[in-house]
Amino acid sequence: MPDPPKIAVAILNWNGRALLERFLPSVSQYSKDLATLYIIDNHSTDDSREYTAQNWPHIHWIANPSNAGYAGGYNQGLKHITEPYVVLLNSDIEVTENWLLPLLHAMEKNPELAALQPKIKDLNKPDFFEYAGAAGGFIDYLGYPFCRGRFFYEQEKDTGQYDDYREVFWASGACLMLRKSAFEDVNGLNEVLFAHMEEIDLCWRLQQAGYAVACAPASTVYHLGGGTLDKLNARKTFLNFRNNLIILFLNLPTIEGFFTIFTRLLLDGAAALKFLADRQPRHFLAVLRAHFAFYGLFPKLARQKGRNSRLPMKKLKGVYHKSLVEAFFLKKKRKFSLLDEDSFTKP
Repeated sequence: MPDPPKIAVAILNWNGRALLERFLPSVSQYSKDLATLYIIDNHSTDDSREYTAQNWPHIHWIANPSNAGYAGGYNQGLKHITEPYVVLLNSDIEVTENWLLPLLHAMEKNPELAALQPKIKDLNKPDFFEYAGAAGGFIDYLGYPFCRGRFFYEQEKDTGQYDDYREVFWASGACLMLRKSAFEDVNGLNEVLFAHMEEIDLCWRLQQAGYAVACAPASTVYHLGGGTLDKLNARKTFLNFRNNLIILFLNLPTIEGFFTIFTRLLLDGAAALKFLADRQPRHFLAVLRAHFAFYGLFPKLARQKGRNSRLPMKKLKGVYHKSLVEAFFLKKKRKFSLLDEDSFTKP
């Protein structure tokens, strides 16, 4: 009798019948022999369940009692999954043949590896890296996240320049393989964030706990993007600005965090004024609301942070110890390959 699969592929769904109809065929075709497939449903009101049961009876359905967002939805759903490796997969991802094997091999080879992503490319522009993850996530010393293959909204064409396996600061939640025991060890995703940047916070905490995070470009998937919120949506602007401040507060040592957050508040103000100058008042207001929401959450965040020790950024992998804003806007370095490699190892 064959051994049961070691991998669970878990797709979070909320009223996503159209996305399931479009993307489940590739997931089922290229995953079912290696993985058990699950849909974790955030209390949908459409006919997602009926469609899945009728067309994909081998896919297990996990029903959450409410829409708890990305973080809460996965935290609830993963309690029902027992496989040692779990892939959190967006419902708008098209996978490719043998996409799971490189991820599984990397996990099996390195017991300290806790989070891993494939190369993520743009389904609408297949020769380009996709915004949400590209070839692995990094962060600068002020907490700005970026990727090999994507700075801010600038996406690079994939010419094989980032095909090497590399440890990174964060791996994309669009397609994220996790060692389930490590996920549980750091208490899962932070539900205060609700949506956006949860994977950065998770990977940060995994590194704090001594685990590794990496990208394995031998595996490739294609992301539609905007399946939940379009990148130009003001709600996403609010969540990104608010959540960035939250994860800096929670994960940095107190003194380093104070100076970093103070600097970020100033830079966020400049970004808000840029939105206003570009006649995007909704995004200007979203930044202001994000700051006030962060201040309002401060008592809760202070309790959550507690007295646990936090490693300074210089102790973690995947940190660019200079300013990405300066490199991108002032020095016009629009590609990861143009950054000084020494700046990832020397503060």
